[in-house]
Amino acid sequence: MVFVGMDHGTTGVSFTVLHDEPIHFKINRLQLSRNEVSAMEELFKRVNPAEIDLMAITYAMGDGISNIIPIEKVVDRGILSIEGAGKVTGGGTFVYDEIEESKVPTILIPGLHKNSPSLDPRFRAAYSHQASAEKVSICYNAQLETGFQDFIVADISSNTVSILLEDAKIRGAMDACLGAMGIIHGPLDLEMIRNIDEGLKTANQCFSQAGAVKVAGLDEEVSQAREVLLKNYKNGDSKAKLALDTMLMTILMEIWGLNGISPKKLQGVVLTGSIGALREPFDFYGRLTKELNIIGECVLLPSTSGSMGSAQIARDVFNGAQEILGIKVEQF
Repeated sequence: MVFVGMDHGTTGVSFTVLHDEPIHFKINRLQLSRNEVSAMEELFKRVNPAEIDLMAITYAMGDGISNIIPIEKVVDRGILSIEGAGKVTGGGTFVYDEIEESKVPTILIPGLHKNSPSLDPRFRAAYSHQASAEKVSICYNAQLETGFQDFIVADISSNTVSILLEDAKIRGAMDACLGAMGIIHGPLDLEMIRNIDEGLKTANQCFSQAGAVKVAGLDEEVSQAREVLLKNYKNGDSKAKLALDTMLMTILMEIWGLNGISPKKLQGVVLTGSIGALREPFDFYGRLTKELNIIGECVLLPSTSGSMGSAQIARDVFNGAQEILGIKVEQF
C-alpha cells in the first residue's frame, strides 16, 4: 500500500511517499510558479500513480473548510481568500491544480480557524484564524512520534506558529500575525497599524516584514533571508544578534502563554522548523530546551514532519479513521 502526503510550505512544496521506506522530496516554490518543474511529474518519477491508495494535501490557510474532505468536494481550493496571507508566488496553486487533474484519490486537510469544532470556544471567539493546514499535519506526526496526549507544538521558520493539544485534540493555536516572530513574518504592532491607516504599506506588506528581518533591517527574498541573517550574526552584527534574541523571547512568551492557559500538566514541547532545529551559529534549539524543559520533555522533529504527517493522515483515513486530532473526516 502506498500513501502520499504534501506540505504546502512558505519556501517550497514538500512530499512524502509512505511505502516500504519513506521517500521525501521538496520543490522550490519559485520553480513551480515559473513552470520550471511539474510536481506531479516529480512525484510519478518516484511512485507509480496507479499504486497510490490515498494522498493527503494541505493548501494555504485552509480556512474555507473545517473537516478533512475529498478534493472533489472542495470549493475554491478550501480557502476564503489568498489575500493577506504572506508572500504569494502561485507555486502551490499550480501543484493543487495538478493534483486535482491527476485523479489520484486525494483528501484536503483544513487549517485551524473560527469554524474548527475541536478548538476551545475562546480561541474561536478571539481569533478568526489560528494556523494553516500543514500545522495539523505536523501535529499529527508529533503525536504519533512522541505518544504525547497533552503537549505544545512549535513550528519555527519563516513564521512561528504554536499549537496546544489536549487529549490528542487540537485546542488552540497562535498564528504568526498574532504572537511570536519568525524569520519573515510576525505580529502587527501599533506602528504597523498606523502605517497601514496612512496608506504607507498594506497589511500584508507589514506582516511579511514583521519578523526577525524587521529588527535586523533586512529586505531579502524569503528564500534568502534566513541565510543572510545568520551570516550577519556570525559576522558579529549587533542588529542580527538582537533580531535572533528578540525572536527567541517572543517564541518563549507564546509557548509559556499556551502552557499557562491549559488545565493539563503538559507532557512536553515538540519543536520543528528550520529555526526550531538550529544549533549553529545561534543555538536556538539549545536555548529553547533550556527554558522549556520545566514544562516537560523537549522533542525535535525533522523538517519533513509536515509532509510525513500528511502521509500518515492519508494512511489512517484510508484505514478507517473517523477523526484526526479532533477534526472530522468526511467520507471519501
